[in-house]
Amino acid sequence: MPANILLILTTQWRAQACGYAGDGNARTPFLDALAAGSLDFAQAVTPHPFGPFARAALLTGVESPRNGIRDYFDPLPPGTRTLAHAMRERSYATAFFGKWHLSKRDSGAGLTGDAHARVVVPPEYRGGFDFWEGFESGFLLNNPWLHGTRLQGPVRFEGYQSDVVCGRAAEWLRPLGSPWFAVVSLEAPHPPYADPAAGIRAAEPGSLILRGNVPSGAEARARCELAGYYAHIEATDRSIGALVGALPADTRVIFTSVHGDMHGSHGLFRKGWPHEESVRVPLLVRTGGPAGRDGGSASLLDMPALVAALAEGRPPAAAGALARISMPSVVRLPDQCDRAWAGVRSARRKLVLNADGSPWLFFDLERDPLELSNLAGDPSRAGELGELAASVRS
Repeated sequence: MPANILLILTTQWRAQACGYAGDGNARTPFLDALAAGSLDFAQAVTPHPFGPFARAALLTGVESPRNGIRDYFDPLPPGTRTLAHAMRERSYATAFFGKWHLSKRDSGAGLTGDAHARVVVPPEYRGGFDFWEGFESGFLLNNPWLHGTRLQGPVRFEGYQSDVVCGRAAEWLRPLGSPWFAVVSLEAPHPPYADPAAGIRAAEPGSLILRGNVPSGAEARARCELAGYYAHIEATDRSIGALVGALPADTRVIFTSVHGDMHGSHGLFRKGWPHEESVRVPLLVRTGGPAGRDGGSASLLDMPALVAALAEGRPPAAAGALARISMPSVVRLPDQCDRAWAGVRSARRKLVLNADGSPWLFFDLERDPLELSNLAGDPSRAGELGELAASVRS
């Protein structure tokens, strides 16, 4: 019998912010245990460090904007082939729970609050899933609005969003016959970071360990935001643990995030930037086979192939040498990246080009993992830069 497959997506959870990854601030006991029994793609990246672009790429295996998402407010075109279609062809029941962020919404409405949280996603915009229950966006980490297959209109649920969504997913999936493929998509640990985190007490900002590339001018804001960020990480780790614990022990589990957050590194905040804190994401895969660490350049673009491997009962292919990363447009919101860009990243090097093809950033990640020295203008690196630039443009 093919295995059940659970894909857990989070938002803004950077790769570095996990206990198993060595972050002394992160309290992630469930994920630490999951990592010990999983394949850890330790160099995984998002293809686009911004929610809608990344979600569309992950679900389709096609980069933005070729998948139809060029602007932050673009919906995924109805009829677009997704993981749901591929898994239905394998006779899997398919289900989606939680944050969608790929439908039509009013660009003039407030991004945080009921306006976007109560937007009804029409069935033709739900990516082809047999069962769908979620919300468009709204960033309500508490008391979310849900609608979908069993809720024709938006209904407000009391409680922490991660608890509500994971609890309702477990309730639906537990009695479901095999095989099934389900996506559980959570907003946490997305801002607003100061919102309550299901009873988890935030750490004192002064006690937090900052990355070595946070300048003094960004330190106060970084500490304040990170205190809430890590509280939401701990609360959501607990929610995910409850969900996985409620499902059959042989369920194949994938855990990842659509992008990270700068949190003051290089004096920057939020996402859209090509730096490690924004583009690197956690990617754990519990295959039912041997655990281990893959240090290749995995990308969320590989998700369709990864899910297919689990459905076929074989180990996922090893990650490649290079991963493509890009931002196809500028998202005109506070703190976001100020330009469109495209690049490639390996565990050793990263090159980022401006929209006109000129070099913007070039880092030797092997010697400079904090990206403190931009080598884009170093004549001794011109040959290496040129080879990588050809990969970006191909």
